[in-house]
Amino acid sequence: MPIVRTAAAGVLATALVLTATACGGGSASGGGGDSSPGTLTYWASNQGTSLENDRQVLEPELRKFEQQTGIKVKLEVIPWSDLLNRILAAAGSGQGPDVLNIGNTWSASLQATGALRPFDAATLAKTGGKERFLPAALASAGAAGQDPAAVPLYSMAYGLYWNKKLFAEAGIDRAPATWEELVADGKKLTTGGRYGLAVEGGNISENVHHAFTLAKQHGADFFDPSGRPAFDSPGAVAAVKQYVDLLGTDRIAAAGNAEYANNQSVTDFATGKAAMLLWQAAGANLKSHGMAAEDYGVAPVPIPAGATGERATTSMVAGINLAVFRATRNTEGALKFVSFMTGTEEQTVLNKAYGTIPPVVEAQRDTAFATPELGTLAAVLGQSARPLPQVPAESQFETLVGTAVKNLLASAAAGKAVTEDGVRAELTRAQQQMPAN
Repeated sequence: MPIVRTAAAGVLATALVLTATACGGGSASGGGGDSSPGTLTYWASNQGTSLENDRQVLEPELRKFEQQTGIKVKLEVIPWSDLLNRILAAAGSGQGPDVLNIGNTWSASLQATGALRPFDAATLAKTGGKERFLPAALASAGAAGQDPAAVPLYSMAYGLYWNKKLFAEAGIDRAPATWEELVADGKKLTTGGRYGLAVEGGNISENVHHAFTLAKQHGADFFDPSGRPAFDSPGAVAAVKQYVDLLGTDRIAAAGNAEYANNQSVTDFATGKAAMLLWQAAGANLKSHGMAAEDYGVAPVPIPAGATGERATTSMVAGINLAVFRATRNTEGALKFVSFMTGTEEQTVLNKAYGTIPPVVEAQRDTAFATPELGTLAAVLGQSARPLPQVPAESQFETLVGTAVKNLLASAAAGKAVTEDGVRAELTRAQQQMPAN
């Protein structure tokens, strides 16, 4: 599910100079030690429709773990708006949970704090080995050349959702495969108060995810090979302008979309106010709004005509990772819990419940993940998704570039021309705010 969060860039910049043992630490759970790990504390992210829904999903599984191991798990489900700040506070104090969920795009940033236990080859072997995990998902678990800071728990990818009825009424019989087709279709579908596309322009995470994908399609990255920011490179500028133009120049998204930050674009798509939507695993959300699965199709996000290789990237690798807090006194118990949560049986149960894709390859074989929606997204994840930059300042990158795109969309919504020079200037300002390596 899409993440709505505050990235707390300033706090993270401070936390990067701390280690998890800053206060001599250990888990705050007080649940025994490695010789007798009687209790673990688990911080789970809000994956369901509410915090209570997450407790309803997770508590029976935690009781199952207790029956198998004798280890009781104290569960706390934390909203995305609070989770990063809670983790950073724990990283600074050395007092935190034993096991925790993290957004996979935070992996390298949190890895740099030293707060998370590395998953070296011996540790990964306790979960069955790295070969069990989808390579793209494991690549989003920490910086290249280092042991992963976590293991994948839930995976997602972006797809293009399209309303079959509205397409048929406009005389269009399939989803657009290129951006040229999407804009042309979007113009046909924009009529009578309805728009061709809904975007979530006030959500900085959504903005940066699309900017990243489009930058890949333009042959660009937001960081150079040495890890220095390159936000205002020609390819990055072209990518951001292309996205902003969907609302501004092309006018296939409503001006009000520039302020959307709480999944309003999903609601607009579900209620027929927009004919297309770019989203991660939207099925459960659409169902909650009364939209049946047979009413929409899901296709890969469009690419430039003739694109191949990285220029054919259609999504960032989205998902949630499971990490062990380095200061835990219950390392062995924590690793048993990680092994349980990433086991094939549990991966099937949990990803079914959340409408996500198992990053454990064997679990993907369950027929529950063979629906048209999840089948398409699983193929994207395995073939054309790329991880966001795994650099220590990744969280600041998300905040700064996502905010730059938000500002540009707001200008376009106000009727101001968004030029290439204007995009470059906005991205240059964002780059100047990045911390030095």
